[in-house]
Amino acid sequence: MAEEKRDYYEVLGVSKSATEDELKKAYRKLAKQYHPDLHPDDKEAEAKFKEINEAYAILSDSSTRAKYDQFGHAGVDPNYGAGGAGGWGGFEGGFADFDLGSIFDSFFGGGSAHSRNNGPQKGESLRASVMVSFEEAAFGCDKEINVSRSEPCDECGGTGCAAGTTAEVCSECHGTGTVRTQRQTPMGVFSSTTTCRKCNGTGKIILQPCKTCRGSGSVRRQRKISVHIPAGIDDGQVISLREQGGAGKRGGPAGDLLISVGVRPHPLFKREGNSVLCEAPITFAQAALGAELEIPTIDGKVKYTLPEGTQTGTTFRLRGKGIPNLHGKGRGDQYVTVVVEVPRNLSNDQKEILRQLDASLSENNHAKRKSFFEKFKK
Repeated sequence: MAEEKRDYYEVLGVSKSATEDELKKAYRKLAKQYHPDLHPDDKEAEAKFKEINEAYAILSDSSTRAKYDQFGHAGVDPNYGAGGAGGWGGFEGGFADFDLGSIFDSFFGGGSAHSRNNGPQKGESLRASVMVSFEEAAFGCDKEINVSRSEPCDECGGTGCAAGTTAEVCSECHGTGTVRTQRQTPMGVFSSTTTCRKCNGTGKIILQPCKTCRGSGSVRRQRKISVHIPAGIDDGQVISLREQGGAGKRGGPAGDLLISVGVRPHPLFKREGNSVLCEAPITFAQAALGAELEIPTIDGKVKYTLPEGTQTGTTFRLRGKGIPNLHGKGRGDQYVTVVVEVPRNLSNDQKEILRQLDASLSENNHAKRKSFFEKFKK
């Protein structure tokens, strides 16, 4: 009597409500675990691999899955129950010509070696860096950087062939860049597609390579590249110059040049978004009596009238004196925080003057001090 077939959901280790993604993950894990190439001459592993593929083929198709859910194995295999377990999907002997290359490419991230290696390819993207001052970042500038990059060979025009010669079609893959192999197993004939080793997937053989580039079609050169630093750029931002990177292959475009911008720290200013921050030290007399200050900005010095009685730590705003907007019109503001500097190294006469001043002041002259002690008493 033929052995009873296991439930397909049980084979894959999933529930009957499993989603397509859950089915795919389960199949992927088990197919890798029991692949015949990992277990040569292991009949049990081959049988499990066949069972796993059979289960996934039925459950991954919505129509056959519906039939299986309603009628079981008999719903998807007319031979089931008629003197044996039957074949899968109407094929005698189970698997026919089964292309492992196709199914494993689709499930394990592969792709066509021919499309990857034989068609136009974009050149490599290069990275470089440039340092600018705080003001250059704010208002923009032009810089030159040195780049080492691959460029099409002038001698052969990028073909890689010596003058007067051309590449020949690979005799192994006949220009496709891939080779298909078949292997007979107890489960049937397994086919797989691999990159042609003779031409490395290019589909062509260069018999007489160019002496300058040695058949690669490109040479490395040092170039000075001019780059515009836009106004408002910030430290760490990247500028992309399209097609200024390495040369492409087989007619493909050049790669990009990615330039990371570094901004040197400023001795007075700090940046926060499009705002400029700075501190301005003032004397006790300026804070108490008020004064006209000269404030540095990235545009130069400007005058600001400080009101009398200004407290240390007070911040005021200079509109439109910040960083220009990188992607449009307008500018940020500058915020200036005043810090009252306490005098040091006073003479005896100066100390006496301060004592007299302090004695002449009342609580009404120190609002914060008065409020502090009132709260302390409560």
